[in-house]
Amino acid sequence: MSSQVTSSHRENAEVYTGEAICKQKSKELLEKIHLPRGLLPLDEIVEIGYNESSGFIWLKQKKSKIHYFKGISRNVWYDTEVTAFVEDRRMKRLIGVQSKELLVWVTICDISIQDPNSGKITFGTPAGLSRAFPVSAFEEEEEEEEEKQST
Repeated sequence: MSSQVTSSHRENAEVYTGEAICKQKSKELLEKIHLPRGLLPLDEIVEIGYNESSGFIWLKQKKSKIHYFKGISRNVWYDTEVTAFVEDRRMKRLIGVQSKELLVWVTICDISIQDPNSGKITFGTPAGLSRAFPVSAFEEEEEEEEEKQST
């Protein structure tokens, strides 16, 4: 399904391939829309695309990934293709991301920072439920990872 949506937004989009450039571009995109750089800790990204006119982004990785965010004590699953429509401080109509709550995987369809001064980032589900966490939980992890790589 998301591949069909991706192909319809591919025209006039910036598309990058190759793991190093894709990882860099994903972080740059998160910075551009004022979301924490550690929000999409994907590995082996083979393609990233951004259609600025529609706000549509897609990221393709070789295999799905489960990442444990220490700051929020949660596992988050990223599919081989993650898509969303982005705007300032928000990713909406997100596809390909789930969070484990207790024993159940819950689909995440919306990520936003409604009030930048609050220091909170909100994750919404298709059922209309949402949960807020500290933005720092996603920034600090990124810095820790960079420190490990530089040593």
